Amino acid sequence: MSDVSVRAIGERDHDAWAGLFAAYGTFYETDFTPEVIESTWRRLLDPAEGVDALVADRDGVVIGFAHYRSHPDTFSLGRDWYLDDLFVDPEARGSGAATALIATLKQFASETGPGSLRWITAESNERAQRLYDRVATRTTWLTYEVRA
Repeated sequence: MSDVSVRAIGERDHDAWAGLFAAYGTFYETDFTPEVIESTWRRLLDPAEGVDALVADRDGVVIGFAHYRSHPDTFSLGRDWYLDDLFVDPEARGSGAATALIATLKQFASETGPGSLRWITAESNERAQRLYDRVATRTTWLTYEVRA
């Protein structure tokens, strides 16, 4: 097995990312329209949008991504980081890609001072939770949602 590297997403990653993003939607029982995929892509590449992405690469092939954002932390002088989406190609799971993506985001967070890196996952996503329980602390916070 080759090493996994993590880097910022770039224009050359469009096709690989789009395939993985569609598979991510399928995993969460969502069929992303082409408009959603392309709009999300444009947002990821536009610094003014406030959301960014990393990709995990193995042997020149993009095998995973992490979408994230940061904002001022109201409890400290630092910034909070939020991992919006994390996905690794099912055939590449166990490669260390998800761990490497989270570790890179943790490094970004630690470089900005006090604050946290947070994310949510589906209660049914037990495989991901096994990883998350190794690399982070499960909180007691509950998530609520209002659709506008």
